[in-house]
Amino acid sequence: SSDVCSSDLTYMDERYAMTRACIRYIKERGVKGNIAELGVYKGAFSSFLSSQLPDKKIYLFDTFEGFADSDLATKEVNGDEAVFKDTSVQKVLDIMPVQENVIVKKGWFPQTAQGIDDTFCFVSLDADLYKPILAGLEFFYPRLEHGGYIFIHDFESVTYPGCKQAVLEFCKKHNVGFMPILDRCASAVITK
Repeated sequence: SSDVCSSDLTYMDERYAMTRACIRYIKERGVKGNIAELGVYKGAFSSFLSSQLPDKKIYLFDTFEGFADSDLATKEVNGDEAVFKDTSVQKVLDIMPVQENVIVKKGWFPQTAQGIDDTFCFVSLDADLYKPILAGLEFFYPRLEHGGYIFIHDFESVTYPGCKQAVLEFCKKHNVGFMPILDRCASAVITK
């Protein structure tokens, strides 16, 4: 892929270092709320988040089956369309450090968020495509505690250009600022 994003150690170190810094501030300020990740894949980042905030519930939103044909029909994926299928709920649960705090929401977002009455201190949006990223921002931002963070992965991704479109549209509509992270995917962060 010609994408600027890579899963090499340098990229992971940058993303995880930024996350650790934000979580330190969440702890220091006593920010209430739980954790969520939309777009879990194999659960590595979810596991990390849970290990850093072990007393918080973590909601895991994913199909756990990769992209559906209806997702790919939008033609917004510039690369391998068969990715993200080599996972399962059980594989993710197996690596979660505090399994009793995990709330799995398998299926299509935002339908899987119906009935959730909770607030959040940290949200990771890694669903790649325009519709779920925009839906994630619309759902989580109003529920984000003051002092909390939303990380949007793949903001500058060549493979998933709909991600950036969703962030820019949401921020303009709601007069919300964002900050790019200088990792290899130029992720973006929104805070309250």
